[in-house]
Amino acid sequence: MTDTQKRKGRIQFLLVAAIFLGPLAIAAWMYFSQSSLIPEGRTNHGALLQPIVRLADTLPDSGLLAIGEGRWRLLYANPGECGEPCALSLYTLRQSRLMLGKEMDRLVRVFLHGDTPPDTVLLAEQHEGLATLQDDRLGELLDGKRPEGLAPGGYFLIDPLGNLVMYFSPDTDPSAMVEDIKRLLKQSRIG
Repeated sequence: MTDTQKRKGRIQFLLVAAIFLGPLAIAAWMYFSQSSLIPEGRTNHGALLQPIVRLADTLPDSGLLAIGEGRWRLLYANPGECGEPCALSLYTLRQSRLMLGKEMDRLVRVFLHGDTPPDTVLLAEQHEGLATLQDDRLGELLDGKRPEGLAPGGYFLIDPLGNLVMYFSPDTDPSAMVEDIKRLLKQSRIG
């Protein structure tokens, strides 16, 4: 092999290496030198609950476990009488489920109320399919799992296995809440 052939072989090798390594080097340079391209923070609007609580282990006799078994559950808890803020939250609960479109059958709405039962006429007329439940122990557990600093009166998302997954504060925009739920439903292989 002559020196000219060796030189041509090296040049060809370097060109092939540049074709494969060049885009990687450019991407790394852009990522680390352009701070505006670095992803910031989280993309979810609700608060992920850590550590995950499995309701079947914590409250094995809770009536919630039988409601919507095998489906996702979006739960609103109100220990007092269902006044105007409660009625607005139930409306948000209903509309959020409807906003899921074809995925809405994968989600069950649950209203956890206190000692005062909800108005059955209102529920029958405006909230068909809403499951109601009175469970003080579940209410205490949920209140204790609400992330510190977030207002009470929000919504808990529970996966089909009975794990508390997310908490949405009461002032969360319903479309943002639905965006998080859709993302979870898309990634979920259960329910």
